[in-house]
Amino acid sequence: MKAIIIEDSRLARNELRELLKPHKAINLVAEAENCEQAVSLISEEKPDLIFLDINLPDGSGFDILEKLRFTPKVIFTTAYDEYAIKAFEVNALDYLLKPINPNKLKRAIDKALNDTTFTTNDLTNYLDSESKIFIKDGERCWLIEVGKIRYFENCGNHAQVFFEDQKPFIYKSLSKIEQRLNPELFFRANRQQIINLNFIKNIEPWVNNSLLVIMTDEKEIEVARRPASRLKEMLSL
Repeated sequence: MKAIIIEDSRLARNELRELLKPHKAINLVAEAENCEQAVSLISEEKPDLIFLDINLPDGSGFDILEKLRFTPKVIFTTAYDEYAIKAFEVNALDYLLKPINPNKLKRAIDKALNDTTFTTNDLTNYLDSESKIFIKDGERCWLIEVGKIRYFENCGNHAQVFFEDQKPFIYKSLSKIEQRLNPELFFRANRQQIINLNFIKNIEPWVNNSLLVIMTDEKEIEVARRPASRLKEMLSL
């Protein structure tokens, strides 16, 4: 399993590197000390797993996750316990407090090795626009082409799917859904929504260099500054 350490402290990187040596299944391919390096290395190396610090010189670990088009499995390694709930909201596998306990690290790695969710290397598992998915919400069922879905919205531990005049719930997190979607068609606009680029009606400038996307059903979705920059790149010639 390819892994990257993202940590600004050289001492902490060295310590974690030593703790990982007994775990032969973990192939440590790179280390990053800030957000910019991390995003570049993740895009280049496409790791299965990242060990992610939260407080970094040029942002946070959460900022890194927002910038990624493909998200590896994540084990947070931090000195602060107040971000634990937020970490699990982005589907982190584990949240380890420094100094890292070797036994807790082993349990986290075992969890990563046994986890069956899709990662950046599962490119052949993307659903194309003509793939059909089965949705059951209560007594109603649908078989809908993925390309006809306008957007997904986060609803805690499950998501709401918007297509035609329907908006059923599916009992999967938004992050797990994102890992099955083709990033050339679907875009993570923010923590709450994934949008189908084909259903964008208009885009307007918004506050703090963000964008306001108007969908074909007139739904307004704000795209924060960092993902807004990626969206501009994707839609440019």
